[in-house]
Amino acid sequence: MDASDDRVRIGRRGVLAGLGALAATWATTWGATPAEAASKDRVLSFRSVHTGESIKAIYFSDGRYNSEALAEINLIMRDWRTGDVHPIDPKLLDVLYRVRSLLDSRKPFEIVSGYRSPRTNAMLAANSTGVAKRSLHLKGRAVDLDLPGRSLSQLRRAATSLRLGGVGYYPKSGFVHLDTGRFRTWS
Repeated sequence: MDASDDRVRIGRRGVLAGLGALAATWATTWGATPAEAASKDRVLSFRSVHTGESIKAIYFSDGRYNSEALAEINLIMRDWRTGDVHPIDPKLLDVLYRVRSLLDSRKPFEIVSGYRSPRTNAMLAANSTGVAKRSLHLKGRAVDLDLPGRSLSQLRRAATSLRLGGVGYYPKSGFVHLDTGRFRTWS
């Protein structure tokens, strides 16, 4: 074996060590290695508390988002007051997937409010002090929900531990707000 063979082997070791570190970081962050995360199906289920509709969808498979499943999710998370449908941020779905995994639940999320049309948001803001005029609900980047079988405080703690967006706690109203904005919490 000559010196060039050693350099190749050291190079490979460095690459393998780097991949190992990346996999460890990924496992800590997402609970899986990059290869597992890319190949693992991500399934979510929802029930709209206002329409009674339910779905279970594989929204991510084979390393990419499933457009048909996303369309189904957009529909169930529509503005139930107006019927307006808007794309839901896939990053929000990833947050929900991780929260449900942390809570070790397979129950459907109960959706109180997903997308909100400008008309609905204006009406809610006029009638309540807790509605942001530029809410992330208007962009499909927020959801108000509950997870049966888990307390709202458990749901809030799990979401807060991820530090991936806003987490609002509304125990009197019976939901937790999650969004893909900057990390912040409120009650």
